[in-house]
This record gives sequence, structure tokens and C-alpha cells, in this order.
Amino acid sequence: MDSSSSSSSFSSLRAYLSALSHTPTRLALRALSVSTSYDEMSQVRARSGTSMRKTLRWFDLVSLGIGGMVGAGVFVTTGHATLYAGPAVLLSYAIAGFCALLSAFCYTEFAVDMPVAGGAFSYLRVTFGEFAAFLTGANLVADYVLSNAAVARGLTAYLGTTIGISSAKWRLTVPSLPKGFNEIDFVAVAVVLLITLVICYSTRESSVVNMILTALHILFIAFVIMMGFWRGNWKNFTEPANPHNPSGFFPHGAAGVFKGAALVYLSYIGYDAVSTMAEEVRDPVKDIPVGVSGSVVVVTVLYCLMAASMTKLLPYDVINAEAPFSAAFSGRSDGWGWVSRVIGVGASFGILTSLLVAMLGQARYMCVIGRSNVVPSWFARVHPKTSTPVNASAFLGIFTAAIALFTDLDVLLNLEGRRQGCSVSVVLLRLQYYNFSIAWSLKFESQNSGVSHSCRGYPLYQSF
Repeated sequence: MDSSSSSSSFSSLRAYLSALSHTPTRLALRALSVSTSYDEMSQVRARSGTSMRKTLRWFDLVSLGIGGMVGAGVFVTTGHATLYAGPAVLLSYAIAGFCALLSAFCYTEFAVDMPVAGGAFSYLRVTFGEFAAFLTGANLVADYVLSNAAVARGLTAYLGTTIGISSAKWRLTVPSLPKGFNEIDFVAVAVVLLITLVICYSTRESSVVNMILTALHILFIAFVIMMGFWRGNWKNFTEPANPHNPSGFFPHGAAGVFKGAALVYLSYIGYDAVSTMAEEVRDPVKDIPVGVSGSVVVVTVLYCLMAASMTKLLPYDVINAEAPFSAAFSGRSDGWGWVSRVIGVGASFGILTSLLVAMLGQARYMCVIGRSNVVPSWFARVHPKTSTPVNASAFLGIFTAAIALFTDLDVLLNLEGRRQGCSVSVVLLRLQYYNFSIAWSLKFESQNSGVSHSCRGYPLYQSF
């Protein structure tokens, strides 16, 4: 399939109506039509007009990966995982980190082989055709929009708890609207629109902002780790507060450790958004492997240290499941209650960075979907001055802000959770097939040409 912008169904109302009348024929022609890596990196990319500026290096990608992963999740999932793993929760984080690293290797190979902004959407176009790619891409964009709106609403609630002011005081309640949609949150809207302006202005400046926020967040995490090891007691790694509860480092055995790993894996979600930045990386072959995989390794170390400090601070059976770190200090009467507010401020920085990285990713997905002409090519345009997909960024930013304005967090989480299962299963199924199909062909080509390729040996770690 080789559609162009001039033949787009969205070029005019007449063209759109004509396309509708030929839907069965067009669907049959385009549903299974596949693109090629060469087309994706040449003809398809050219439909954006101006090229995205290659300004990112490996340290930018590491920072974006850390910013995308280390949100408020680790401050919540640790408590729930401790219920199953006990003091061995740090091993749960290590296992989850290893699994995330294997997945990161997959994204790395794709991004190196085909450094375009489309991520999973582009990978599916060259293997399963446009229909599968569009379904997955549309689902991913919907996931991003809903989750980003939820994160924005959650940020205001988290800030309110941190500073001791209920979020209800800065939300406007409209009784005439149905429950779940009647609390207007202007702070969430302001946060989303501000980030939208940043990502529209420049990718490089967005990376700098992310670096600053991520550095501040890591400082707060280091503070949490230090406080835990300083104020804690090593006996908490083996002795529960209640002597009737199971003791030892593995109070619930290996099964509990793996259950904990399944829970804390949610804290690693976010590194995949870095692969959508591949088109803006200066040296994809060198920078992407270090950036994507390196960020997962750094985050795994941070998570393990945080889990260890939490375990040293309190026995596993008295750790608060909902807010383990802040609750550990909030009720103390020895002058350390202020630490709880410091932890809340640090988590707020993490929420901002995860929102920034996710909004960068959703715009690039929409941009590449626009290049395929299954949505108006207007979304594919890259601004000549900023070298960013301004149209896609602005549209999705405004759309996200509109949803965050009135939709309650519980409603958003329910909607996003239902879509997430479909999205993840479809993407992993497609990527698994693509990994094996290209790995051996690239290995065969490299052996015959005498040129080594980054995909050689790929099926080894894919088998995990």
C-alpha cells in the first residue's frame, strides 16, 4: 500500500464521502497491506513535511525512561506487595526488573532496526498490516489519554494530601452534572496544558525539564532510602511485629515473592514510551540500547534500595498497604512527622515526570498514525520551527485536559483498566511474532554479508 497525502480520504468532505461509499473495497485492500522498514523511514516519514530534529542522546533517553517509570507507583505498590512477599519484597522488585529488562531489549531491537516515532504502530504495519496496526495504535492512544487524565487528577489529590488541604477545596462541584463527572478540577487542566506547551515548544527543552524534575525526584528518593537505613533496624528483615505472624526473610515462601513481583511490575510501566522517541535520537544504534535498557537497570536498583529501606524501617506486618513510606513517618511522635510531607513532595515530582514522558509518547503515536492516512494527515505535520508534532501534541493535550476537567479519578481508572488488558495483550502478541520473524532473517543476512547486526542472538533472550 502506498497512499499519499494528496489521496487522503480526509483531504476534503467530498473525498471523505467518496471513501465512505467504497469502504468494503478499501478495507479489503488496506487491511492486510503491509509496509516496509524502508518505506517507513523514507516515504512515510516524508509526509510530515519537516523532519523531527535529532537532538537526543543516551543520557536524555535514560532520564526520560527513569522519568516515565518512577512516578507515584512505587510509593503505593510496595505496601501491597509486602503483604505477599514480606521482607523479600526487594527480591520481588529485582524479579520484576529483570522481566522489564527483557521487554526493554525487545523495544530496543525494534527501535534500532526501524528508528521512527511510531513505536508499536509502525512495527505492526510492516508485519500484520494496517488494520491490526490501527486497532493497536488507536487503543494505545486511548490508553495514553485516559491514563494521563487520571494522573493529572491524581496529582491534585496527592498534592492536597501532602500540604494538608483537601482537593475538594480547589475543585468546583456542579450538582447538575452526574456523579463521577461533577467535580471540576482546574488545577489538573492547568498542569496538562502547561506540559503540552513544553512538549510543543521543543523536544530538547522537554528533555531538559524532565532531567531537572527527575533529578529532584531522585534526590527525594535518596532521602527516603537514607532515612530508612538510618532510622531502621536490621531485625525487621526477619522478625514481624506480631510474633504469631510468619517470620523469616521469606514469610510466605517463593510463591509470595512472585506474587509481589506481579504487583510491583506496574511500577516499571513507562519505558516503552522512550521507543517512540527513536526518530529524534542522534545515534540510534548506540544511544537507544543504553538509554532504554540503562533506565530499567537504574530504576531497578532504586526500587530495590527503597524496598530494603522500607523493610528496615518497619516490620513487614505493620507496613501501611496504601501509603507505606509516608505513613511510616506521619504518625511518629518523635519529631519525624515532617518526613511524610517531604516524601509527598518527592512523589509529586515523579508524577509530573511520568505525565511529561507519557504525553511525549502519545503525540508521536498520533503523528505516525496520521502519516498512514487512517486519520487526517493534519496530525502528521511537524512544525518547521520547533521540529515537533505540534498538531498532534496540541490536540491530544487539549483532549486530555478536557477529560481531566470533569471526570473523576475512579471513572478514569475503570475505563483505562478495561482498555489496558486488550492493548497489552495485542501488542505483546504482535511483537513476539515480529521478534522471531526478523531475528533469524537478519542473522542470515548478516552472516552472508559479513556484517554484524544488533539482532544477532535475539531469540535467546526472547525465549524468556
